[in-house]
Formats: sequence, structure tokens, C-alpha cells
Amino acid sequence: MSDFNHITGKQLAAARALLGIGQVELAASANVSAPTLRRMEASKGAIEGLTNNVAAVVRALEDVGIIFIDSNGNGPGVRLRDPS
Repeated sequence: MSDFNHITGKQLAAARALLGIGQVELAASANVSAPTLRRMEASKGAIEGLTNNVAAVVRALEDVGIIFIDSNGNGPGVRLRDPS
């Protein structure tokens, strides 16, 4: 699992959008409540929330192919892992 201290709420929302899934679906796969996920996505800067909940959401996204990109000079982002 990646170090999630640098992941932002906007990255969570972007990752979910890239996958084409809703908040309820992602929350269920991470075993957190939808309101918890909504609060995480609304975080300004780094994701706010209980460490175990943040880790569960990040892991759920990474398990289906999301790669979180840190601020490497071009700003943070997300991408899908190459399936091949």
C-alpha cells in the first residue's frame, strides 16, 4: 500500500470518477460509511479521517488499479495501472 499521508481528498474523488463508481459503492468496498467517504473527499489538502478508514479507502482504490501520483513537479494526480 502507498503512503497515504500525501493523498488529497480531490485525488480520492478523481480516482473514483476515473473508475466510474459512486461514493456508496466505494464506501461499501472499503467498509466505511458513505458520509465518512464524503468527508474524506471534501478534505482540503491531505485526507482527513481516522487512519484505518483512510487506509481502507486507499487500499480499495489501489486494489482495483488506481495509482496515486504525488506532487512530482506537476501536482498530485491519479491514474489507472496498465492491466497488461
